Amino acid sequence: MTIIAVDGPAASGKGTIARALARHYALPHLDTGLLYRAVALNLLRWGGDPESEFAALRACDFAQTDFADAELKSEMVGGVASRISAYPAVRAALLERQRDFATQPGGAVLDGRDIGTVIAPDADAKLFITATPEVRARRRLEELLKLGRTSHYEDVLIDIRARDERDASRAAAPLRRAQDAQLLDTSELSVEAAVAQAVAAVESRLHVVDHRPAI
Repeated sequence: MTIIAVDGPAASGKGTIARALARHYALPHLDTGLLYRAVALNLLRWGGDPESEFAALRACDFAQTDFADAELKSEMVGGVASRISAYPAVRAALLERQRDFATQPGGAVLDGRDIGTVIAPDADAKLFITATPEVRARRRLEELLKLGRTSHYEDVLIDIRARDERDASRAAAPLRRAQDAQLLDTSELSVEAAVAQAVAAVESRLHVVDHRPAI
């Protein structure tokens, strides 16, 4: 079994890198952020209050969720997802779903903000992907424009910084780099270069794991 944990802030490139690693190692991939976005979208469509932890917990129902729904990528949904992800009850409700995915036969690649610290602390390889807020805002803006959504760089940058603050300061599973996670700053890297460095980092870690002396 091979479990690869990929963490990092919004628009750092962690999703792109995680998907590439999943293809490289022929492993299933889970974007755990989509789970929180799905809860947020349910909450909005049901008319729930994002300020209510109880309402957010009730929205942790994926029976009717289409994870290919383009609305999951909207800024509104992302903002609500960032807020409700701070609720301990919501995180607890999604915990086992993520851990079950990670520990399935053969392993998996998961990306999020607490994979290496909470969901899969014993992962075989851990990466923490980052980039400057300005670079991440430009990437996010390009993604939104490709989706046909109107937005402005300044607004996206403000949102990126606000999400960073919420993610890092929340009491439940805050965004932080695991002590044994390898840091990869993608600010000045192309997608190809970032993926190549990620694969090399994982290979170095898997090599260490494979060659640990028997006890």
